[in-house]
Amino acid sequence: MIIIAGYSHTKNIHERDAAVAAFAGMVGRARKADGCLDLSISADSVDPGRVNIFELWRDQESLDAWRKVAKGPRGIKYREAHVKLYRTDRAEKPF
Repeated sequence: MIIIAGYSHTKNIHERDAAVAAFAGMVGRARKADGCLDLSISADSVDPGRVNIFELWRDQESLDAWRKVAKGPRGIKYREAHVKLYRTDRAEKPF
């Protein structure tokens, strides 16, 4: 499995909700894509400028296929981004 997780900050805190909304169509398409186990781009509940990013993919091939057709929104400006890709060979129940 592949996990992409992290966050970014919009240049202006007043732009965060519009940035999240701009990704709604792409998130919906991704969730229907073969190999997408989960994907979310959401507003942080504490930091008014932070956008949280989480993706879970079955394998690299699925992620590569998605990236060829993803077509995210244009023109969104971020001050900084802290996003990493993680690879795992198993998942367990947390409790």
